Amino acid sequence: MAARVVALAALLAIAAARAVASNDEGDALYALRQRLKDPNGVLQSWDPTLVNPCTWFHVTCNQASRVERLDLGNSNISGSLGPELGRLVNLKYLELYRNNFDGEIPKELGNLKNLISLDLYANKLTGGIPKSLSKLKSLRFMRLNDNKLTGSIPRELANLSNLKVIDLSSNDLCGTIPVDGPFSTFPLRSFENNSRLNGPELQGLVQYDSGC
Repeated sequence: MAARVVALAALLAIAAARAVASNDEGDALYALRQRLKDPNGVLQSWDPTLVNPCTWFHVTCNQASRVERLDLGNSNISGSLGPELGRLVNLKYLELYRNNFDGEIPKELGNLKNLISLDLYANKLTGGIPKSLSKLKSLRFMRLNDNKLTGSIPRELANLSNLKVIDLSSNDLCGTIPVDGPFSTFPLRSFENNSRLNGPELQGLVQYDSGC
C-alpha cells in the first residue's frame, strides 16, 4: 500500500512539474500575443486561462505537453518579436515567415537549444543577426532572407556544424561571407541581393568586416 502511495505521489509530482512548465510556455506565448496585431484572428484561440497552450491553433506539443513547434507562417501578423520566445526551450521549429514582423531578432532565440528550423524570412526585421544564434547547435535550417537586416554575418555562425541550409539573401548585410565550417558548402545565391556584402573572404588578406 505504501509503495502505491509513493508511486502515486511521484506521478502527481511529475504531472505538476509538467503543468508548471506548460503554463510558463503558455505565459510566454501569450506575452508574444499581446505585442502583435492579428487582423485575421489567427491567434484568437490563444486563451491564457487554459491549463497549457497545446490546444491552441498553430501550436504543436510533444508527449510531455511541451511546445515544440510554432507555425504562424503567412498569417498577416505584424508587430515585434520579444524575448519571451527564448522561454520556449523545447521548441524545434519556429515558423514565422511571410508576415509583417518588424524590429530586431531577439538575442534570446539563442536559448532555443533544440531548434532545428528557424524561418523568419519575408518580414520587415531590422538590426543585426544576433551572435547568440551560434548557440543553436541542433539548427539545420536558417532562413532570414527578404528582411531589412544590417551589419556583418557573425563569424560565430560558422560553428553551427549541423547547419545544412542558410538563406540571408535580400537584406542589407555588409562585410564578407565566411568560409569556415558549413559556409564552405553554401551556394552564393544564399547571400545575393546584399549590395554591401562582398564575396567570400580571402583568409588572412581581407578584413572580415570590410565594407561595414
